[in-house]
Amino acid sequence: MAPVNSCLKHTFTAFNILFAIIGGLILLLTFQRHIFTNFNDDENVQVGIYCLYIVGTVTLVISILGAYGAHRGSKVCLSVFLGCMVTGTLVMLIYGIPAAISRPRVEGIFENFMRSALPLDKAPEDLRNEVETIQTKMHCCGLFSYTDWGNNIPESCTCNPSEDKCLSISYSDLSFMERFVYSETCFHFLSDKFQLIIDIIIGIFFTLASLALLGTILSSIIIHQMRQTTRPTVVLKIPTTFISPPKYQKFEDEPPAYC
Repeated sequence: MAPVNSCLKHTFTAFNILFAIIGGLILLLTFQRHIFTNFNDDENVQVGIYCLYIVGTVTLVISILGAYGAHRGSKVCLSVFLGCMVTGTLVMLIYGIPAAISRPRVEGIFENFMRSALPLDKAPEDLRNEVETIQTKMHCCGLFSYTDWGNNIPESCTCNPSEDKCLSISYSDLSFMERFVYSETCFHFLSDKFQLIIDIIIGIFFTLASLALLGTILSSIIIHQMRQTTRPTVVLKIPTTFISPPKYQKFEDEPPAYC
């Protein structure tokens, strides 16, 4: 088995260290999220947390496998690592490319989803809490209008009349009772937040795909070098018996005749 290039070996080791750090960060962030997650939360949240545990663990194990294979010169470990990298590249591209293609339609899909949740006073509690949090921070009211709350406009919509972006509305059927709410709507704040999450997810897909592709290339080169057999250097030697003497020696042996 031929020795592996030292520079390539160090590069591959650094790659696996980076991969291990990514796996450790995924596990750490998932564990922190798990601590603050109530077990009565949505089942989809729990499923997502367990999936992140699996992704982080698999990433960490694969990086250790690759580093061990390169350090010990194990073709089996490197071959398994190569197979995992190829599979990871394909999976990331399968999910990342459709997500990137559908990115321009995300805002329209999100808007239709939010409109289907109206009125807000009858929407799920988590959505109501999210909208009220946005209203308090961004000084807005409703998704598309204050009427999204029906007759139950929350206090987070209340605006100081001295502010410029206040809107006067009828508080009840009695016209002489008024209430001031924020005239700006909150949908674009939620939409920007949602699109940022989508962009981060797409970036994660293509970043992991790029790392997996790099791991595929490095491990393939290392395996190829390990499969090459070392060949002894051949030195060609020409026997001196076949070398004719220089011509000037003939003149020395046979001096010219004088008249």
